[in-house]
Amino acid sequence: MATADGRLRAAEFFAGIGLVRSGLEQAGIDVVWANDIEPVKRAVYAANFDVSDYVLDDIRNVRGAAVPAVDIATASFPCVDLSLAGNRRGLKGEQSGLFFEFARVLREMGGRAPSVVMVENVTSFVSSRRGRDLRAAIAELNSLGYTCDVVAVDARWFRPQSRPRLFIIGTHERLAGPGSGKASPLRPSPVASFIRAHRDLALQELPVPVPVPLRAGGGLRDVVERLDPGDERWWRGDRMTRFLESLSTSHRHRLDELGLGGATKWRTAYRRTRGGAAVWEIRSDDIAGCLRTARGGSSRQAIVEVGPEDLRARWMTPREYARLQGAPEEFDYSAVTEVQALYGFGDAVCVPVVGWLARQVLAPAVAACAPRSKAA
Repeated sequence: MATADGRLRAAEFFAGIGLVRSGLEQAGIDVVWANDIEPVKRAVYAANFDVSDYVLDDIRNVRGAAVPAVDIATASFPCVDLSLAGNRRGLKGEQSGLFFEFARVLREMGGRAPSVVMVENVTSFVSSRRGRDLRAAIAELNSLGYTCDVVAVDARWFRPQSRPRLFIIGTHERLAGPGSGKASPLRPSPVASFIRAHRDLALQELPVPVPVPLRAGGGLRDVVERLDPGDERWWRGDRMTRFLESLSTSHRHRLDELGLGGATKWRTAYRRTRGGAAVWEIRSDDIAGCLRTARGGSSRQAIVEVGPEDLRARWMTPREYARLQGAPEEFDYSAVTEVQALYGFGDAVCVPVVGWLARQVLAPAVAACAPRSKAA
């Protein structure tokens, strides 16, 4: 139900720190209701957006009657049970199973339910429990009257971060045919195989263009904070020695090659367990690995700075996380600790990905669907 000035309205489930909202707003869509259970994430959200319509509560306590009429609903539900790094219980898990609470709220909204929904999660959603979880999610949306498309979008098309994510886009009317089931950049082989294997579901292939041009700019140099060499965050002494000694021959050679040419270069590094020992490994390309929730292990990445005469390393900062996620430069996370900020960004959705989907898919889909009679 668009506003008086014609702007579309959205409800944001599992809102986190608000990066989905940031992307929607960049596309001219107003978020008029949001929900999340974590007070720390709400604190960051409140520092950047109006929280008068933010419901801090377990989604299991949310009722459809309390959600205003909107055109779009988004849901970035927990990935814990779907992720390859998680327990793989899928939608039967306590956290990822909250998807069904989102569906319940939509069902309770009845005729006021949005014309378009967008559900986001990790790409391993496709393979979780051999495809049974993705099938169950789409079947549930089908039962609510939504015909669904499934696309995979990687943040690296927009920002220097490898972060592929799966998006289910449902429309209350069929807007396209079921599609060929052929692999493509937006529907890679696992997605295409799923589509071919589940022709009985109400699926469609929306005319989504591949993002062109792809990411512009110069990789990590566009996001790295230029810290003074004397900054205490740079590792020194034994800590730097341990970092260098943990590198394998190939990764040390990679580091040496970066020092050639005279220009300062940056790479991300991450911890791995190899042969029972913790080691550091340096990415070969000029982008970050997928940001994750900062809880130790390989979840937190480091920045390696290689100059003509200097070599330094340190943990990546929250501002660098924010830039990799495409958050506005003025995005404020000062209300929480550094670790809490890293957690919030690592658990979020890349802003330009959402903005691009909103402009290219969500808004056109709302326009193509017949208006629904809704009471606010």
